[in-house]
Amino acid sequence: MTVEDIRSFNRFYTNLIGALDYSRQLHTPYTLTEARVLYELSYARQADAADLRGALTLDAGYLSRLLGKFEKDGLITRGPSAADARRQRVELTPRGREAAHLLEERSREQVGTLLAQVPLERRARLAAAMSTVRELLSESVVPSPVEEAELREPGPGELGWIVKRHGELYAQEYGWNADFEALVARIVADHAAQRDPSCERTWIADLGGRPVGTVMCVRDDAPETARLRLLLVDPEVRGHRLGARLVDECVRFAREAGYRELVLWTNSVLESARRLYERAGFELVAEKPHHSYGADLVGQDWRLTL
Repeated sequence: MTVEDIRSFNRFYTNLIGALDYSRQLHTPYTLTEARVLYELSYARQADAADLRGALTLDAGYLSRLLGKFEKDGLITRGPSAADARRQRVELTPRGREAAHLLEERSREQVGTLLAQVPLERRARLAAAMSTVRELLSESVVPSPVEEAELREPGPGELGWIVKRHGELYAQEYGWNADFEALVARIVADHAAQRDPSCERTWIADLGGRPVGTVMCVRDDAPETARLRLLLVDPEVRGHRLGARLVDECVRFAREAGYRELVLWTNSVLESARRLYERAGFELVAEKPHHSYGADLVGQDWRLTL
């Protein structure tokens, strides 16, 4: 991404919402900045000038002139704050509240018209994209601590995320080809079609409403044996023991479901995952070279007695 990409998007979006012609678009005498101040005051009911300046990142002199205009028009009253006489209290008058309410109604109508052009099946994508832009570009957003990630069952579309994310990460990090993604797709599809909820489960690690990890516990062909499959932790949240939590949860579930053993198959190149298995008590029981996914690998079988 380049600076021009962002500038191009900015031009597109400001034109889309009519930001450069706000007064005409909403049939109002107020500019976009003036409308933002009225909006803040309508929700705060009472604020001080310093709060407004910080919330809207406005120049102090410009805000003072704007508030003076509002006061002259009878939209606000100003006076010393009861809590701190050095600060200036700002409050909407009944006329100001009426103006703010009208702006709110017209703004909602405008956005509603815009949203009506987006088919229902595409609105979730739009909401997710907007959330991502805010998350990545807003300095005021504090990322959720990885330790607070919730381990839950997959929601709609998240089985597809498991396949997609495995394909992406293993191609990026190990150069594996599409054969691996196809294998993951078969594993996920078989599990979804044949899963016994009493003794099989898939977990999604959810951080702030988005998946950042996964693991699966399925019934193995061997009697009283479960198999751990498809452990994955997104690169941006590694190093916070999320992988260990996923493995521990799989072990706990397998034990409570009555299995005697938990097994898994991995490859020697996946060093971080192997360390997780060792710490959880798994033992390496077999190794065998193979050529898969476009690479020469050493497959490994691991076992944990429950």
